[in-house]
Amino acid sequence: MTITEKILAEHAGLKTVAPGDLLEVRVDLVLANDITAPLSIKEFRKAGAQKVFDRDKVVLVPDHFVPNKDVASAEQCRMVRDFAREQNLSHYFEVGEMGIEHALLPEQGLVLPGDLVVGADSHTCTYGALGAFATGVGSTDAAAAMISGMAWFKVPETIKFVYRGKLRKWAGGKDLILYTIKDIKVDGASYKAMEFSGEAIANLSMDDRFSMCNMAIEAGGKNGIIAPDRVTEEYVRGRAKRPYQCYTTDKDARYCEVREYDVSRIEPQVAFPFLPENCKGISEVGNILIDQAVIGSCTNGRIGDLRIAASVLKGRKVAPYVRLIIIPATQEIYRQAMKEGLFDIFLDAKAVISTPTCGPCLGGYMGILAKGERAIATTNRNFIGRMGHKESEVYLSNPAVAAASAVLGKIAGPEELGL
Repeated sequence: MTITEKILAEHAGLKTVAPGDLLEVRVDLVLANDITAPLSIKEFRKAGAQKVFDRDKVVLVPDHFVPNKDVASAEQCRMVRDFAREQNLSHYFEVGEMGIEHALLPEQGLVLPGDLVVGADSHTCTYGALGAFATGVGSTDAAAAMISGMAWFKVPETIKFVYRGKLRKWAGGKDLILYTIKDIKVDGASYKAMEFSGEAIANLSMDDRFSMCNMAIEAGGKNGIIAPDRVTEEYVRGRAKRPYQCYTTDKDARYCEVREYDVSRIEPQVAFPFLPENCKGISEVGNILIDQAVIGSCTNGRIGDLRIAASVLKGRKVAPYVRLIIIPATQEIYRQAMKEGLFDIFLDAKAVISTPTCGPCLGGYMGILAKGERAIATTNRNFIGRMGHKESEVYLSNPAVAAASAVLGKIAGPEELGL
């Protein structure tokens, strides 16, 4: 079996499973945020439920519109807060200790290798970087899981992606996943497990692995997953507060498809509007002026991302009339960046630093685009109107390209700064 099939089998209490099997599985964690949790709570009430199945396994993270941007978001967050208090949840993250959910949960050791996690957010697939089966579900399914501790799935087929060679300078996990989505298109892995492997993956940091698995959903994937190794163990050690199980794919496991890439040929990628598959290498971009750059989100708001951005911005200034918004993904990342002096670099460059929030990624706040404006962002989606006005444009990139673009006032790589 593949690693995905093994985790599903274990949580279904079965010895073996195969693609297409329908399973009822126990979940290790149920997640919801300030947008999706209110819907789940309403369904929870409608079902007549009184208690969640396990107060230690339901996690609520207000992170999209917090600190509250308006009355409506304040009301939503109050509903989540009241429910967490009523249910005496162990893991409710309020402003001051919160973070963007998909950076926060691994950081807190709440998701571990071998886990099965459902979240009322499509980018729940991020946790596959830890060797967990993690996938987004609707708010109604999340409510059912909160009540029963169970969920049902059809076992997905698995596509194996093998990345060989050594990454180019300034290229990272974001570029690998953008290149992959360009290759297979946004529906190329519909309801399939995307298993990332190869020497290039083994050499990636956890931050880069999270970026890759985060965007599996942008190719239609049911989940993205990377088998745990020494890098995973090092990350989990000291964070885990309970036992966990590392699974690996059997050598004779069957895949519906295998794709191989030579990463030495992959330069930093930029996804053009209005789909993540519309990618071009940085050398092919041309002269595209920008109004805003955003470095953050559940894709690229981790400490490694901020260090890369700082290495590009150090001693430089953001171009006139360009806004650079930097959003550390969690309070811990915020504190670490401040401790390392990254904030001084950002502030000297004339960037603005935000409290942890999803904010502009979904057109929430903290960087909404006006009609005709362009942004380059380290976020994961660039659909029409994603970051504001429907006639604005969002281009996706890694943190190095976003930082260099902010300095030059146009989409460009660090090489244009002589780096």
